[in-house]
Amino acid sequence: MDSYDTSESTPRHSASSRLKDYFIGATPLQKRLESVRKLTSFIPTPPRRKIPQCSQLQEDNDPQKVAFLLHKQWTIYSLTPLYKFSYTNLKEYSRLLSAFIAAEKQKGLAVEVGEDFNIKVTFSTLLGMKGTQRDSEAFLVQILSKSQLPSENREHKVLWTGWFCCIFGDSLLETVSEDFTCVPLFLANGAETNTAIVGTWFQKTFDCYFSPLAINAFNLSWMAAMWTACRMDQYMAATEFLWSVPCSPQSLDISYAIHPEDAKALWDSVHKTPGEVTQEEVDLFMDCLYSHFHRHFKIHLSATRLVRVSTSVASAHTDGKIKILCHKYLIGVLAYLTELAIFQID
Repeated sequence: MDSYDTSESTPRHSASSRLKDYFIGATPLQKRLESVRKLTSFIPTPPRRKIPQCSQLQEDNDPQKVAFLLHKQWTIYSLTPLYKFSYTNLKEYSRLLSAFIAAEKQKGLAVEVGEDFNIKVTFSTLLGMKGTQRDSEAFLVQILSKSQLPSENREHKVLWTGWFCCIFGDSLLETVSEDFTCVPLFLANGAETNTAIVGTWFQKTFDCYFSPLAINAFNLSWMAAMWTACRMDQYMAATEFLWSVPCSPQSLDISYAIHPEDAKALWDSVHKTPGEVTQEEVDLFMDCLYSHFHRHFKIHLSATRLVRVSTSVASAHTDGKIKILCHKYLIGVLAYLTELAIFQID
């Protein structure tokens, strides 16, 4: 069962303010993206979406890299297009970012890389991590600690990981010139201070900016429905929902776990559109859950706020935490997150 540490869920004013200082700010790119804002700001949520499927492009994936991405908790961000980014310069970017981190360390900033600051940075592509051939290639950035052992016994400890991707990003690709690389979804795992340092370097180098990507209750409901609709060879976890009840002096959480086969049976009973999920079906699915819970516990969940959903496909929290559990539906999960990231660009 997926869980979120209490420390991750409690307010972190100082950390949040640091990330905001690093990631949110006007750049010249904002003016170039004015057309994107006009196109996306008032676009209503699509009344229907495709049920996530396995992409044929996933056949090019490196199984070892994909396995590394699964079952980890990622914090998600939206990212404006990168100006003059080149996939042929990844080795140079590794050197430049390493030097930037070293410079920040010398300034006395809290870069969490260990006592010796003996680190290296790597950039690498994630082949096949795309929805269509037109999508930009995904890439991975890692901060590693260098071992002091001889080279034949050397192992590098991963201190921080971030990856950038674009899955079915046509709505953004069509609005920018060839000078820009569109990877609107950024996922980070590791210390927030390292995320902030890496983000600062990207902003200075590629004239872009990051923005934390929260997931509201409406989108969590869509995730719950779409992921429940996915056909699984075997279910690894229960389907679980977490609602927050605003009360004083502190909020109260209500957890509701359902056997995954029961959740799938409920979905099948309301699902009428083959291969698609509609807004009406999402609403009906959630209403059935609310009614069932009220019948047993006399609590109106509609008066609470949905803050987390967890299934055998993935789990997501309203504070922008995501954990992908199923390789088969990796592209489908990322496609919806890419959609949310593009809508957030402003």
